[in-house]
Amino acid sequence: MDKAATGVLVIAAQRELRRELFDVFDHEERHPVVYSARDLTHARQLLHEEPKLDLAVLVCDGDARHTQQNVEILRQWPSCARTPLLLILTEQASLKPGELPLDIADWLYASQIAHELIGRWRRLAHTPAPPVVTVSPPVGTVERGDYRFAFDESEAEWVIVDPHGERIIESSVAMIRNSGLPLARLSRMPIGELLRFDDADLGAVMDAGTRQWFRCTRLSSNGGEHGQASARKIRHQGRDAVAFSFRSYRAGARAEPALDLLARLFNSGGGDDGVEAAARLLYEALELDYLALWSARPEEIGAPTQLLQLWRGENQSWPSPGLQSSLRLVLNGQPMLHQADARRLAEVDPLLDQLGLSGFAGLPLLDERRNVLGALLAGTHRPFGTMEIIGPTLRVAAARFAHALELKRTREQGRAEGLLDALTGLPNRVLFNDRLDMIIREATRTGECFALLFVDLDRFKTINDTLGHAIGDQVLITATQRLRSSVRASDTVARYAGDEFVVVLRHIIKNEDVLRIAEKIVQVMEAPLRIDDGTELQVTASIGVSFYPDDADDAETLLKHADEAMYAAKSLGRNNFQIYEVSAEQAQQQNLALKSRLRHAEHNGELRVFFQPQVDAKTEDIVGMEALVRWEHPELGYIGPGFFIPLAEETGLIVSIGEWVLRAACRQAEEWERRFGLRLRLGVNLSAVQLMQPNLLDVVAQVLQETGLDPGLLEMEVTESISIKAAPNLIENLHGLHKLGCRIAIDDFGTGAASLDYLRKLPADRIKIDQSFVRNIGVDPDDEAIVRTTIEMAHRLKRGVVAEGVEIEQHLQFLRANHCDELQGYLFCRPLPVPSFEKLLAERQRLLTSAGS
Repeated sequence: MDKAATGVLVIAAQRELRRELFDVFDHEERHPVVYSARDLTHARQLLHEEPKLDLAVLVCDGDARHTQQNVEILRQWPSCARTPLLLILTEQASLKPGELPLDIADWLYASQIAHELIGRWRRLAHTPAPPVVTVSPPVGTVERGDYRFAFDESEAEWVIVDPHGERIIESSVAMIRNSGLPLARLSRMPIGELLRFDDADLGAVMDAGTRQWFRCTRLSSNGGEHGQASARKIRHQGRDAVAFSFRSYRAGARAEPALDLLARLFNSGGGDDGVEAAARLLYEALELDYLALWSARPEEIGAPTQLLQLWRGENQSWPSPGLQSSLRLVLNGQPMLHQADARRLAEVDPLLDQLGLSGFAGLPLLDERRNVLGALLAGTHRPFGTMEIIGPTLRVAAARFAHALELKRTREQGRAEGLLDALTGLPNRVLFNDRLDMIIREATRTGECFALLFVDLDRFKTINDTLGHAIGDQVLITATQRLRSSVRASDTVARYAGDEFVVVLRHIIKNEDVLRIAEKIVQVMEAPLRIDDGTELQVTASIGVSFYPDDADDAETLLKHADEAMYAAKSLGRNNFQIYEVSAEQAQQQNLALKSRLRHAEHNGELRVFFQPQVDAKTEDIVGMEALVRWEHPELGYIGPGFFIPLAEETGLIVSIGEWVLRAACRQAEEWERRFGLRLRLGVNLSAVQLMQPNLLDVVAQVLQETGLDPGLLEMEVTESISIKAAPNLIENLHGLHKLGCRIAIDDFGTGAASLDYLRKLPADRIKIDQSFVRNIGVDPDDEAIVRTTIEMAHRLKRGVVAEGVEIEQHLQFLRANHCDELQGYLFCRPLPVPSFEKLLAERQRLLTSAGS
């Protein structure tokens, strides 16, 4: 490794934080080499070569003593001895900022990583080290080194004073910048001239040196600034001295007023009056000299509209928006933050030239889809205060103005086009049809599968006719609430007609998951409903379900099929759900067409092998991969294996397709093994038809010989639902595969009816828990018990366990706590095509090489 390269060490126990930190540094223009470690032991392994580090980041989730110990250990390593160290405090951390170790360069909260981390790193890289002084320790303690940590806040305004002459002998950069006083004037200035205390004697404050805060006014270039100051006795360059720290009441200088400002911004009301009130609040609290809000509609041609403008100077002849280059840049989505050098933009922007601003910020107002709705411009004649406070404050304010602007436009659009249902607030038929078209376009591009539910309230007309429309409206509102509570935030619920609702369930893996949700909606809807007069009603629902792309690949047909399934549910007595089923004639025609196309898919190069990694539950290192087949139909796009594999089994094509997948996967695995030498296990699925083939062992042996793959790296996956009776050669073939050196895994465990005796008979090395149980961890205690019992049983039988469908951190923690061996799912990685998976392996090899060489 090039020891001159930029290097960053990241130590974080939480996987999600490690991933977030890695992504932030990975997008940094310097492209540093990131050493991402779980703990100190892992970090020491990664730094075996003692690379040059430009920054070390330590995530703290414990107390002050534990954090101090970790910092001291880091400082003993050559790579970290003099490296700037930045601490990140999680919500679980019990230490306070005032308890931070002295030997750090900066700190921030975990919630600030995305917006603040890179800025802090750049500041550390370009800011000269602060003066090294020694804080006078209490009796019986050892003196410590860096003066910055005499105060709780980084970027503090401080000065060091000679106690005999009461004159300033050193000043912080922040004091010079925020006061606007030149260093030449501050040097040797009497402290009493800089700080005028309201109700305390200067001599008494210096003599006490207790760090108690006193109200005062700090001298500045534009008069004075109100705030608080404290004093502390220190040792500076071998002499007694007093360090004064000042914190301003101004929101732009300290976090507490800024947080109070943000709370008031969001409580300033809605509508145009609320926006103006929030703008004036921001203007006064940050002591801005200029503030402007602009609205722009990208879809419309023309100049942006100024919503409001605040200016402390005399009336101006304002330049047109087209001439304001900064405004144009911001409306194009480019944020601007200039703490003190905005004057250099005066040559290209007549607004900045005219106003003479030093501090300037321009932030785009973005909606949820990151479209630009307008711009917030703010500036001051003097430099901005602490950017770690000013920056986030302005960004949150911009988000508040963007939200108000988006809400206003949505309401205007909804009123103009009638897109929202007035009673329930749900999207109406027009808006839903537009959303469904958009979802289908995305699904066509990404290969996503989704479900459409048509929900109809049973006998709603009777309620309207007998109890009146007011009661009917209550029923509709309650039905809306129950529907929304039954689905995820990413799903869509709309009112399609009077008593008809539609629901789109996105990103489904198995159709069975949709059926569970449909059953849940049926149960939730039939719960008694209490109306205003105390009367209880029972309102049920009939639901029809259709699937994209299995049932249709266009919106009109998908809705039609769901509607037909809904009427089938009503004909079966209501209060149930039904899945769309094509007529025998239609099904036959569709199957014939697909079977005909499938016969040529292999020779036409339409089949693809994707790979999904399997990771060790403890180390999260990749230990294996599963080969998954995809059919890229030239007209229908990607067709899921759940649809075309049954067709292949019906026609016998599964034998040739299975052999093609086995050969392609083994060939690719052997190529990766030669290149990376990672000894990754390859899992390949065997269908029931393949298991009954008398030449199965010959086929596998031939593929292994042709490709050169070590048989010990090949694992054949057999679904639990295959019975010994249905596949008479099952046991013999599995034993034969074992003799070839292959491993055996039982797939989709828990979905069949396998007995313990059945499992003992199978020569299985591993059991794969079906994802339908894993995804209900944290939701269904019964499924949690099944997962826990399966792991215990498998371990008693000396079988390894792989959990499929691991999607969130809660799944990971539960499975790890219950000693699951390996994990597979979207939390770690989705199935990837060959180029993407190869890139993943290359990155893994780089990390292992740097850790072990």
